[in-house]
This record gives sequence, C-alpha cells and structure tokens, in this order.
Amino acid sequence: MSKNREQLIKLACQGDQKALEKLLLICQPDIKRFARRTCSTSEDVEDAVQIVLWQLYRKIGMLKTVATFTGWLFRIVERECYRLFKIRRSKNINSDFELDNLPTTNLDMDLKIDLINAIIVLPLIYREVLILKDVQEYSSPEVAAKLGITVQAVKSRLHRARTIIKEQINSQKISNI
Repeated sequence: MSKNREQLIKLACQGDQKALEKLLLICQPDIKRFARRTCSTSEDVEDAVQIVLWQLYRKIGMLKTVATFTGWLFRIVERECYRLFKIRRSKNINSDFELDNLPTTNLDMDLKIDLINAIIVLPLIYREVLILKDVQEYSSPEVAAKLGITVQAVKSRLHRARTIIKEQINSQKISNI
C-alpha cells in the first residue's frame, strides 16, 4: 500500500471528511472488481458495491490499524455478496433437481439415465461435493463449510467428480456403438 493511501486511510479514520470522500472514490474500482469475482449476479455486484461503500463511510472510524484496511474492506465485500446470494437463493427455492421439468427425447432420456447412474456410483466424497455445488448450487465456500473441508478441496473433488462422470458417459457411448 502506498504512503499516500496509508495517509488517506489514517485521516479518514480520524474523521477527515475530504479524505474519506477521496478514499471512497479510490476504493470503488477495487471493491467492484472483487465483488465481480465474489457475487453471483451483476445486480448483486452493483448492490454490494453501494452497500460496502456505505459501510466503509459509516465504519471507517472503527478500523484499528491502517495495515488491516484492505483485508477488512474485502471481508465486508465478501460478507455482503454472501448475504445477497442467500437472499436471492431463498427467493428461488427451486434448488431441487427435477428430471420431470426437462424436455425429453429418447436420446435425452438415455443421457439423463446415464448421468444419474454415473452420479450414483461416484465415491461419496465426490458425490457430496458435486450435488451440493452443481445440483443445489451452493458456492464453494458454502460447500467447504458444510463438509468441513477447504475450498481448494471442494474444487479438486468437484473437478475429479466431473472427470469421472465424463469418462463413464463416454465409455457408455463407446460400448453402445
């Protein structure tokens, strides 16, 4: 962090209104960039940015040290994106996977059956992650929290689960030829 920015944060923490306004302008692009990676929709990104800027404005005086500013700010963004995600998800409670809602042809039905069979025979550690992430649409941090594993483990298991399913479905296609 530059000396100029550190000084700006110090002044804003001490209640300097001009420094706070300048800090809000400087931080907005970083907040938006981080929110784009964290929020689930573009509407949530815009909402999160506005809420985070408001919280920064209101709570900057609570910051204990300048060195923790960036982590503190991004933690607020992360929490806000998660809160907005939960609100959006609760409005769309249709998170259950329903085969009956999908349009069907004979080929589609065969693929669905193969897919279900491939998921069923996945080892439990991969099946849990796949269902939570791809079917129930939980975020990686949520899946990690539910299963008591790291986000990296979630990503690794999800990748492995998808690879196993692809291999099984491709081998089914080859054996049916």
